[in-house]
Amino acid sequence: MVITAIVPRLPPAVDGVGDYGLNLAQQMRQDFSVNTKFIIGDDNWTGENSLKGFTVKQVTNKSASTLSELLPKNQESAQVVLLHYVGYGYARRGCPVWLVKALETWRKTGNNRRLVTMFHEVYAFGAIWTSQFWTSPLQRNLAARLVKLSDRCLTSKQGYAEKISRFSQGKHLDIPTLPVFSNVGEPEYLTPLSQRPRRLVIFGGGGPRSRVYQQSQLALQRTCQELEIEEILDIGPGLNFAISPVNNIPVTCLGIKSVSEISDILSNSLVGFFNYPLEYLTKSTIFAAYCAHGVLPVGTWYAGADLDGLVAGKHYWLGDKQEKKMNLADGQLVADHAYTWYKKHNLSAQARIFTSCTSFENI
Repeated sequence: MVITAIVPRLPPAVDGVGDYGLNLAQQMRQDFSVNTKFIIGDDNWTGENSLKGFTVKQVTNKSASTLSELLPKNQESAQVVLLHYVGYGYARRGCPVWLVKALETWRKTGNNRRLVTMFHEVYAFGAIWTSQFWTSPLQRNLAARLVKLSDRCLTSKQGYAEKISRFSQGKHLDIPTLPVFSNVGEPEYLTPLSQRPRRLVIFGGGGPRSRVYQQSQLALQRTCQELEIEEILDIGPGLNFAISPVNNIPVTCLGIKSVSEISDILSNSLVGFFNYPLEYLTKSTIFAAYCAHGVLPVGTWYAGADLDGLVAGKHYWLGDKQEKKMNLADGQLVADHAYTWYKKHNLSAQARIFTSCTSFENI
């Protein structure tokens, strides 16, 4: 089976949606012999026309006509397009009119064409002084058009699935909700926390890691003290401020590491610390990586509630809200619950679901 996947960017660009699409394509090829052809939606992307054995084409400018030239047109065989949708990935203000327009034309001009959309986001909204407030109506309109145009819809968050369901007006009754998987591997065997070094890891992009150091110091100090942390590692691009020691423990900045190096570090660490909106944890590749590697996820309360099957105190600890003193025995239970939750939607599970959803016979 051959499908065409549209993503904003692929490596060497740093792009979470692109990494998701590439990892998924590799797993679908490995497990189900699905071959993916990629279309890059960012005309500023720079990369090769082949990546990991997949062909890569790119829009030269963001126009419906340019994209139309790249979409599959064979009238004699089934054509399936998998769109990884996040508005801001394809347009600066989150309103990729050109993308939706091209797909509407493509879908309606052939009986053998099917569109499957993975909504990594549906639409944005914000306060009246933000651009999101003013563009939100158009973002909603484009999302609604995509929902109605799509033959199957998937998403990463239950709240998004509810919006998609409302937009579909009864068309989409089954909307798989798949929290993101780890982009830095999924080890087959996990070492118990009691056998790991007393190491705490702070991993991710500049924004989430900056929040840890600038907003979560007390929770970080408490975590290090109660779990007797001896080493702190920082993994990710350089930050524009100096990182102070935590409880007299220096923070070792490793910079950007390879996937295998990050996986090895996480597999031999006790705690993965995060500062991320709790309502959106299912979209966090940082949290997914911690869960997949069996580390104890510890964060801070951040404008949210328990959603999508995740429960504070059961699947992760909040260093600033934890009522009971942290200890290794209880921490192992939390890490185990997080890992069990993750396994239900790991990369292999998602490859199976996407293969089924993109199979022409099943659409």
